[in-house]
Amino acid sequence: MTLMHRTAINPLPWILRDGGYRLDRGVLGEAMTAVSQVGFTHLTIELPPETTAAEYGALLAEHSLAAAPGYFSAPFHDPQRHGQAVEAIKRHAQAHLELGVDSAFIAADLLPDRMAHPAIGTGYDRDRTLVVADGLAAAAEAAAAEGVRYGLHPHVGSAVEVEDEVRAVLDATAGSALWFGPDTGHLRWAGATPEKVIADYADRVLNVHVKDVDANAAKAARERDEDYWTATGRSKVWSEPGRGAIDFDAVLAALPNGFDGWFVIEVDVPNLPTPTESSAASLEFLRRHPYFTTTAAEES
Repeated sequence: MTLMHRTAINPLPWILRDGGYRLDRGVLGEAMTAVSQVGFTHLTIELPPETTAAEYGALLAEHSLAAAPGYFSAPFHDPQRHGQAVEAIKRHAQAHLELGVDSAFIAADLLPDRMAHPAIGTGYDRDRTLVVADGLAAAAEAAAAEGVRYGLHPHVGSAVEVEDEVRAVLDATAGSALWFGPDTGHLRWAGATPEKVIADYADRVLNVHVKDVDANAAKAARERDEDYWTATGRSKVWSEPGRGAIDFDAVLAALPNGFDGWFVIEVDVPNLPTPTESSAASLEFLRRHPYFTTTAAEES
């Protein structure tokens, strides 16, 4: 079945397996084999250290896959490091261009205190948020000059976590090169209603990360004051789209008419038993939903 919108999947379920983090050619090869067999045609750009864009592209081609938007983060809460972030995102953008991709997600780095107490805006600091906004805008401007657009990706555990911070950054950067790359799961876990935030900034939505949230697991994790890795790894806060609390009909309806951005499945730690089962369920969600299967002519 050919889907009506650009869709891809992130190999994070393989990279984060067994509570660790492993990004190398072996893990990527396993992930690429699995998602290709499931039926995906595009994979996010996740370059292992010492791997060139050309080598990554060759690995994708070996598995009949093509590249999709990746993810960039930096310590934007530290103004002294904004210059380093600008130089780093230029390299990130160049790798994307080499792989034929002209957009990506951008986020603030994770913060220890927020990772210890996730999704509640620990240590909220309006001034810090505005510093982060300045850094994100500067990085996005530099990347745009290279030919790649970047959209703000709110992330639980980062300096842009709760809705007030998301809105503050987007408002402070209005008119800049910074777009919006909402992640439905991170928005929902941190207390936002994804479709409302997306609707309010619909004209800036570039691409979307698609994941769901197990509301009962999130509630229990918060009551137990679990850290990020325990909440996602043991308690399984994340879920495959359509299996959790998010109203995806409303999310998709909030996007502007004619939206042509990417939808990237990203269930970091699957709720289902294996990464392959999770990927298959996520693709089935896309194949079932009329937004991805109905043409404009059929809708009219």
